[in-house]
Amino acid sequence: MREDCLFCKIIHNKIPAKLVYEDDQVVAFNDISPQAPVHVLIVPREHIETINDLGDANLAGHMVLTAKKIGSMLGISQSGYRLIMNCNEDGGQTVFHIHLHLLGGKRLGELLK
Repeated sequence: MREDCLFCKIIHNKIPAKLVYEDDQVVAFNDISPQAPVHVLIVPREHIETINDLGDANLAGHMVLTAKKIGSMLGISQSGYRLIMNCNEDGGQTVFHIHLHLLGGKRLGELLK
């Protein structure tokens, strides 16, 4: 655990959060600044700062499959959802503990034109 990491504090119950899902590898909770009606963050229990530091393909795959499971649990699988991971400041990363955004619950606009 990194003492200065917001997500590590959530994972270790030092900051309260309403968990949507958890297992031995990840925890998932609602984003505090949602960009869609459903905006869940899927965070590995292991502190990994950026995608550039990720070395475990199984963990990345588990995060995506967890998003699929949560999408089904929250009733957005059929209508659709978006998955986003940001890397470093220019990529939009604001918390340096990798996390997968699951967004849905409405028709999402295009990101890039």
